Amino acid sequence: MQKLLISATLACAAQFAHAAEAGKIIFVAGAAQAGERAAVLGTQVQEGQMLSTGADGYMYVKTADNGLFILRPNTRARIVDYHIDAQNPANTKVKFELISGTARSKSGDAVKQARQNFRFNTPVAAIGVRGTDFTVATNDDTSRVSVFSGGVVVSGFVGGCRPDGAGPCEGATSRELNAAQRGQLLQVTRGQAAPQLLEAGSQSPNQVQPPRMDEPVANNGDGSGSGRPSLDAQKTAQLGVALGNASPITPLPVPGTDTAAPVAPPVAPPVVADPGPVVEKSPFPDVGIVWGRWQVVAGLPPQLILTMAQQKSELLALNGNYALLRTPGAVDYIAPNNGNIGFRLTDSEAFVYTDYTPTYRVTTPATLKNGELNINFGNKSFSTSVDMTSAAGNGRLQASGQVAKDGRLYGDSANGRVGFMNVQGMLSSQNGGSAAYIFDSRLDDKRTVNGATFWEKR
Repeated sequence: MQKLLISATLACAAQFAHAAEAGKIIFVAGAAQAGERAAVLGTQVQEGQMLSTGADGYMYVKTADNGLFILRPNTRARIVDYHIDAQNPANTKVKFELISGTARSKSGDAVKQARQNFRFNTPVAAIGVRGTDFTVATNDDTSRVSVFSGGVVVSGFVGGCRPDGAGPCEGATSRELNAAQRGQLLQVTRGQAAPQLLEAGSQSPNQVQPPRMDEPVANNGDGSGSGRPSLDAQKTAQLGVALGNASPITPLPVPGTDTAAPVAPPVAPPVVADPGPVVEKSPFPDVGIVWGRWQVVAGLPPQLILTMAQQKSELLALNGNYALLRTPGAVDYIAPNNGNIGFRLTDSEAFVYTDYTPTYRVTTPATLKNGELNINFGNKSFSTSVDMTSAAGNGRLQASGQVAKDGRLYGDSANGRVGFMNVQGMLSSQNGGSAAYIFDSRLDDKRTVNGATFWEKR
């Protein structure tokens, strides 16, 4: 009798321990914590355990049913519940909570069989799934959701939809978003009865906090979005490895980033002509600039395909529809300690976006001219301005910021001020001196502008 009692006790304990394990950390980089300790590759994530990342932190968690939960920088989240009943899926219960920041969730096998029992909470919204891969960015007052594959149903916490509930909130005020609606997102604000359907643009979770190059690709399954470059298409060869049975992610090496994961040789890319506007006019051995539009805008095809460009170059920044990359070189750029340099604008592209209603946006090409870019190496600063003209209106845009030792340009925050740009850029010694930056700016309450510029030394 005593032996039977001990066996039963051990069996119950083992069952409880298994239920408490929500997943395993399969990749970690930068500052990241699981509970009170630094996140470590291969350790188990427990139900209810606080997961957090710092400004340079990433954490990939493989859930107990082969799903995926990714935390990008400056994120706090928990896997509140992860009870799986393979014999009776109706008893499965899964609940995530994103407190702040940006996270991605890809449904595991059990969730796909018990979608009615899955809930993803933010401070202001409840998200249910239709067998889904989606990304959420949130703060205390606003949540935005975009979908890679499948679909989601989203509701604010109104009426019978409560944070302590389980499963999706489906009713008169809920809204659905699926992968066919690429380029759109659902936004929920505190106290709002129903989510708003918006054009994603620079508000997309993938723009607010872009994924690492090694984040597993989103597989639409239905073919939606195939052939169109997007952040979802950057890492196509990685998804099967990341979510295979007990297989860890083997990320491509990212310069300057420490990772605890083993690094596998990159898969040889297919032989595809690189359409990217690589601004290289001589075989100088120093680093060069790659810039351009990576999405279809106003029916115009993209200027570069990120998945191809990133095979050769380091992604420095994304802003709306534009990307900025740096090619590797034998000689890195090193900023002088003093002196001034002026640049002339030689190439650019921009579009004005007019939001007449939350669901109706008009895109208008814009022209940039009379550009000025001045670098002061003595105080490590820059200032820039351009005149913008378009059928949707004209304006003078300006920005200032800091110059890093490696030639990176970090613009001061525009803070929503009309006519001030958010700028991310770089300098290069190519052809005696060149520069590029991508930007966005607010023109008024309805209009914004997003674009890219290339400069050559005067």
